[in-house]
Parts: sequence; C-alpha cells; structure tokens
Amino acid sequence: MNDSFTPPSCDSKIDDPLSEEQFHRIAKAIADPQRFAILSCIAATTEIPCKTLVAEFPVTQATISHHLKELVAANLIHSRREGQMAILSCRRDVCDAYARYLVRRLVTPADRSER
Repeated sequence: MNDSFTPPSCDSKIDDPLSEEQFHRIAKAIADPQRFAILSCIAATTEIPCKTLVAEFPVTQATISHHLKELVAANLIHSRREGQMAILSCRRDVCDAYARYLVRRLVTPADRSER
C-alpha cells in the first residue's frame, strides 16, 4: 500500500466553494427521505409556493415548515416573500457544488489518474 496516498476527504484539490461543515450540513439535510422529497419537488420547478408543498405532502404545515428551515439552513433552497406567501426556489449552484464535491470525495485513486 502506498503510504503517501492522501484520502480524497483531505485532498487539497477539492476546489468547490463548500466547506467541510457545509458539506456535512447538506448531507444531513438530504438524509431525511421526506426532506429529500421536498427538495426534489422544489428543484423540479423554477419557483414554488410553500402552500403547494403543504398540499402535495401528507404532513402538517408545521412539519413542512421544519423541513424548509433545515433546507434553508443547509443553503439548498432560497425563500422569498410575495405578500403573505413564501416562494421557494432551489439553490442549484449549491446543489451542483455538493454533487461535484461528493464525486471527488468518492473517486478512487485509480480514477484520479485517468483524468
């Protein structure tokens, strides 16, 4: 085994604008199946009113609100007010950065040499 190998999680070549803390916050947020489904629903559109999510999912408004707060805290969605209505949109830049970071962390050393 090569002792000089640096694990991908410590690789300084990971240049996406996510900190290790942000990476873990996103991973924790999307680990919940209901929350991931909500994020998927939001990502399927340009913008979606919060009330549409409440109607779409078989959970209370309070539960939807809790999941949305977690997604906002992970910086995966953006929320804006339009009158009394909350309008949600996916932070595609953050989702893309997370996906790139995840792929880089999971790539094997052999895969790295093929790039």
